[in-house]
Amino acid sequence: MAENLCDLSCAEFAGLLAAKVPAPGGGGAAAMAGALAVALCSMAGNFTAGKARYAAVEDDMQRILNEAESLRADLLALVEADAHAFEPLAQAYKIPADDPGKTRALETALHGACAVPLDIMRACAHALDLLEEMGEKGSRMMRSDVGCGAALAAGALRAAHLTVLVNTTSLAGDPVARAFEDEADELLSSYIPRADTLAAGIAAAIREEA
Repeated sequence: MAENLCDLSCAEFAGLLAAKVPAPGGGGAAAMAGALAVALCSMAGNFTAGKARYAAVEDDMQRILNEAESLRADLLALVEADAHAFEPLAQAYKIPADDPGKTRALETALHGACAVPLDIMRACAHALDLLEEMGEKGSRMMRSDVGCGAALAAGALRAAHLTVLVNTTSLAGDPVARAFEDEADELLSSYIPRADTLAAGIAAAIREEA
């Protein structure tokens, strides 16, 4: 892929996502949604940092902002990584069925294709850790943005989980694939309830103050 996906405009990225091309796909979209989720955490932190009212949590804000900045860069890199992970898989599928090396080539390519969306899930889980802390310590004026970040991170987690599964199910009985799938399932079951609780709690607080 000649172009860096993250250098495209929003319209160009969405257009490429809609096109009849294999990548970017669901994994790249999940990574981009995760990057937007953690960007909203940064937004809330930037509106909190330096305010006298929140002086007691200034050190926490700076730490969260540093972590969120790094995490956003990681997720944007994973947009690109997910697209590139498809390339060896596409090549492996083209190997003739009677070629004795096809099975091994597919296995290796599928492991790579599983690993990237699992990395996306791990990053989105970290984003939710940061969003939860921001929800507790950040400016109350930014609560809705924190809640939006939680909703986006949850969607990204679900999308990346599906991308893991579509690859692991092609490796029946493979212990590496089962380990990938088990971790993906655990991240989903652990973090989706937390994301939903955070978003719902913020929505309830906003309604109460209306």
